[in-house]
Parts: sequence; C-alpha cells; structure tokens
Amino acid sequence: MDDMSEDNRVLLDLITNVSGTSFRKVEETFGDGFVRLHTSEAERRQAKHDIRSVEDIVIELLRNSRDAGATRIFVASSRSGDVRSIAVIDDGIGVPTTMHARIFEPRVTSKLDSMVIDSWGVHGRGMALYSIKANAADVQIRASATGLGCAIALSNDCLTLPERSDQSTWPTVDLSQQSLPVVTKGPRNILRAVVEFACQHPSLQVYIGSHAEIAATMFALTVSAAESSALLLVDDVDSLHIWQRPGAAMDAVELVGVAASIGLDISERTAHRVLSGELNPLPPILDICCAIEQHSTVQQVPDIYKNRKGLRIHQDDLVEFRRGITAAFDGLAERYFIYMKDEPRIRVTKDAIHVRFEIDKED
Repeated sequence: MDDMSEDNRVLLDLITNVSGTSFRKVEETFGDGFVRLHTSEAERRQAKHDIRSVEDIVIELLRNSRDAGATRIFVASSRSGDVRSIAVIDDGIGVPTTMHARIFEPRVTSKLDSMVIDSWGVHGRGMALYSIKANAADVQIRASATGLGCAIALSNDCLTLPERSDQSTWPTVDLSQQSLPVVTKGPRNILRAVVEFACQHPSLQVYIGSHAEIAATMFALTVSAAESSALLLVDDVDSLHIWQRPGAAMDAVELVGVAASIGLDISERTAHRVLSGELNPLPPILDICCAIEQHSTVQQVPDIYKNRKGLRIHQDDLVEFRRGITAAFDGLAERYFIYMKDEPRIRVTKDAIHVRFEIDKED
C-alpha cells in the first residue's frame, strides 16, 4: 500500500467513502500467505477477544496448531512458584522466519479467505496470538520454518492471569451414543482443555505432560519410526521436523540444547534418563483418559509405549571408550588426511551403541 500512486489512493478513498471498507480485507501483505487484516475485517471476525485464564491460552494455541494442518501436537506444561511454563509443539506447516515476531501483532493472520467457527468461537481474525502476548508474561516462537512445524513457548504469572487451582485431576471421558469420546465431568483445568480439544479432533495425536515427558516421547517416537543410521547421517538437526529433533541428539549435553531450542527445559540428568530409555514415552492423551483403542481406526505404532529400559553404561566407562575410539581414529585420519572437528559423540540406546565423528578434510 505504501507504493500506491496518488491517483490510485484518491480512487480508493472515493470507493471507501461510497461503499465503506467491507471490500478491503487486507491492510498489508507480507508474503508466504501472511497478511495484516484491515481493521474493519478484523472487527467483522469478532475483533475483541478475551483471554481470561491460562486454560484459554492453551486452547488458542491448540486451535492454531490444528489450523496449521498439524497431525501431532505436544503440550509441555510445568509450574514453579507462581509461574506457569507452557510449550506447544506441532508438525504443521510452520511459520517463516520473517514472521516469527510479526504474527504476535494484531490482525496478522494466514487465513485471508477463511475462518473457523468451533466450540470456542471464531478463529482466524488475527487476534489470538496478539491476545496471548498481551496477557502472558512472555511468549515467543522458539523454532519454526515452512514445512517443519512450530514450537511456541510462553511463561505466565498466575497472580496476573489465573489458572484453576486443581491442575492434577484428569477429566472423565465416556463414549457418546455415536461411540465418540466426550468429557462428562472434571475441573476446567489445563488437562480438561486439552482433553476436550482431543475429543473434538480424535484424528489428531495430542500429547500432554511435563517437559521431560514430552522430550522422552518425541525421542521415542522419532527413534522408533526412523532407522538409527538415518539419524546418524543427519548433518543439521535444524533440517528435521521440529518434533523429531530430540531423537537426533547423540548425547545428554546435545539433547539438553536441542530440547531448549524448541521450548523444553530439561536437566542433563533428565537427558541421560531419556537417552537410556528410563523415562517411558507418553501415549496420546485420549488413550490415557479412556479405553478407546478398540474403537479407533488409527493404526497404532507398535512397542513404543513399552518399557525401553536396557543397556546402561557408566559415565566413567563412556569417557574411557571415547578415549579409545579417538586414538583408533588417529590412524585413519593420518591415512586419509582428515581430522575430527570435535570429540566423537556417543549415544547409548536400548540395544545399541551409536558413535558419530564430525570430520573435516585437510586442504
């Protein structure tokens, strides 16, 4: 609009005066399908949106993931004192890097020609993320790129924006006359918000747990679905779908860094437990709430929910092993004029030891 000629601007003002602004949907175009809606269009899509609780924030983020075409949505939630930390990670279409900050501005949306009306009202006005930013202590996209999914993390001061006092009780889920899962009772906490969303979208795999549980679930799902050799050949973890990135970590230190980059805060000790299979992955949330597997038409991935405890190697022995393979590498390096860029990375899984060398060639 900024480079519009003066004649066109006069014509546009004339049409606006005669016809109003209903014909003008877009105030600004950013590319990649993202636009800023004109004020009147945003108002037409129910301009005022109230975030009254943390549970409202969770629902808005889940709806965003759904509308982005996600098939998997992971919700990590924890509370320390008065601060609630939440990360929502999905495998949807993702957000271009250029839009990471701008999508939190009012009236910015990718839904120019569509909006969704569901149980929670209107969605697609370009106001949900803006409302979250206005209410939460902090919110940001930790990682996202076109085609790779999205990870949004936020922190909330519960003294400013409240949440239900009972956050540990799961809702009761029964089957309707149409054999569909429905929530029948339970406190309206974060768990219920996620379960109600999952009930209305049974084709989606929705997971909820602590940061550690979500990291363990992502790791197990990725490793079970991919050949270990394929993960070892990944040169750049950022090329993977966001939710798969923990599965490519070679050691605890790397896993801590990868998890943090997508909004999951875990300790190095927790990372060791994830890599050794000590932390069991979570099943989809509906499987936790009710026994609906026999009614589901979604093919279940075998064995990933079983206890993956297996081979464990003491840290001192790993140090000695790393020293030995580093020495063995020296002969190969001298023969082929290569050198290690860093120490070899070692990952111990249930029934294998994986070693990866980052190398470079001499000029």
